[in-house]
Amino acid sequence: QVELGESGGGLVQPGGSLTLSCAALGSGLSLYVLGWYRQAPGKEREMVAVISSGGSTNYADSVKGRFTITRDNAKSTVYLQMNSLKPEDTAVYYCNAHSVINRADSWGQGTQVSVSS
Repeated sequence: QVELGESGGGLVQPGGSLTLSCAALGSGLSLYVLGWYRQAPGKEREMVAVISSGGSTNYADSVKGRFTITRDNAKSTVYLQMNSLKPEDTAVYYCNAHSVINRADSWGQGTQVSVSS
């Protein structure tokens, strides 16, 4: 079991930038894929970006070229750098840890990102 805590959300104007951080507490984090998901009002939760312990990444098409996910294994932290933000990026962003051993998922409490002028 991994405990996750997100920070860094807020209100930003279109075209602006935000960086989300997620601290992971637990053992064996190298056995987890870490990622960011988001859920907008009235919509299902969707994958934004994921990163393996080796640094392999995958992004949703809607954020490719604008968002960058990175992982600091020494600090047990995953980051999401979000640039060129759009109003449609408005959502609650959740940190996720997916075990490659038993496929269990752990979730953070979520952090609100609002993009509006």
